[in-house]
Amino acid sequence: MQRRYLGLGAAGLATAMALTLTSCGSGSGGGDAVTLKLVAADYGDSKANSSQKYWDRLSRAFEKTNPKIKIDVQVYSWTAVDKKVEDLVKAGKAPDMAQVGAYADYAAKGRLYSADQLLSIPTQADFTPALAQAGEYQRTQYGMPFGASTRRLFYNKKLFAEAGITDPPQSWADVARDAGRLKARGVKMPFALPLGPEETQAETLLWMLGGGGGYTDSIGKYAIDSPENVKTFEWLRTELVGKGLTGASPAKLNREDAFAAFADGDVGMLNGHPTLMKQAEAKGVDYGTVELPGAGGKAKSTMGVADWMMAFKQNGHQAQVGKFLDFVYNEKNVLDFSGTYGLLPVTTSASEAMLADGKYSKLHSFLKQLKNAEFYPANKTSWPLVSKTLKAKMGTVVGPRGNPAGVLTDIQHLADRADSAAE
Repeated sequence: MQRRYLGLGAAGLATAMALTLTSCGSGSGGGDAVTLKLVAADYGDSKANSSQKYWDRLSRAFEKTNPKIKIDVQVYSWTAVDKKVEDLVKAGKAPDMAQVGAYADYAAKGRLYSADQLLSIPTQADFTPALAQAGEYQRTQYGMPFGASTRRLFYNKKLFAEAGITDPPQSWADVARDAGRLKARGVKMPFALPLGPEETQAETLLWMLGGGGGYTDSIGKYAIDSPENVKTFEWLRTELVGKGLTGASPAKLNREDAFAAFADGDVGMLNGHPTLMKQAEAKGVDYGTVELPGAGGKAKSTMGVADWMMAFKQNGHQAQVGKFLDFVYNEKNVLDFSGTYGLLPVTTSASEAMLADGKYSKLHSFLKQLKNAEFYPANKTSWPLVSKTLKAKMGTVVGPRGNPAGVLTDIQHLADRADSAAE
């Protein structure tokens, strides 16, 4: 979809928008001091690099030039942050901003400002187009991307060499052949397949894309039980899991555990995102990454994941929120956040800066995939329920008694009913 604002580049329009944002009324009166409340997720893996430190540093820098706007940030773990925001909204105490995993339900209920009500035109136009589109609900952008990643196939170079594998796999046939060689060499998990409840929806989509399918069709309708998807999981059940090439029950293996096993040198191959590089390097694992293999060669695309910033209308601080978010999304700050947490920039300017900087070279291959990546259908209010169902059911599909066609059809029917109820 062509972004409606990409053609709006005139300085006069940008100036007009900026003037509108700085002069519009707020809930506290034009000249009064305002405290904006932000609830955010923690991307750190320890207190030393908690996102709280990032936000505190960013807030202090903003407040120096905007003394009448104070920023109060509360950071929560990913296991708690979505529920925290949900509880605040239900209690009538919505924060001014929330940086979480989903936005569509709040947008559908009319609780959010749209991006063009908040951001200057240059800021909104700077979002990577694929991410901006993924943030739309009914063709209006409410979700502002904040932190992104793509997936690649990771492989252990030492284990490959010991098994006599000279080149990383490019097709599923290669994956099965190489996994067989790794198994013969005694590798505990030749291919780690995490279909446990932690992040099943991600691993599921990766394999769907490799098989030429996906969660939705070309017009955005759910296509979970498509012939391509059924064939994908029949192949996994028969050719990978059925032949003992995963080394662990996929239904019981979570992503976190699979990553830890790779860092311990017990995994030959798995699908991973950029943060796995840091884990592997910390344990001295010599790894490589390649584009996702597919049924007949390289996969048609990879999965992209974005987290979302959204702004609630309840407190009426439209102008002040817009001013803060313009600051949050400037090139320097986006690049700083992405580099700190091993994520991909969500703006074109910061992406270009990262690609031009050799110190981020290990992220370049992930970043180059972002523009063509496929995202979860997060613009659907039905997606949280569908995602929850995928987590509960997809692990069994590849087991010895797995029924890919039956399970995928059941999930399709649930998704269709949920979609219809939302209309």
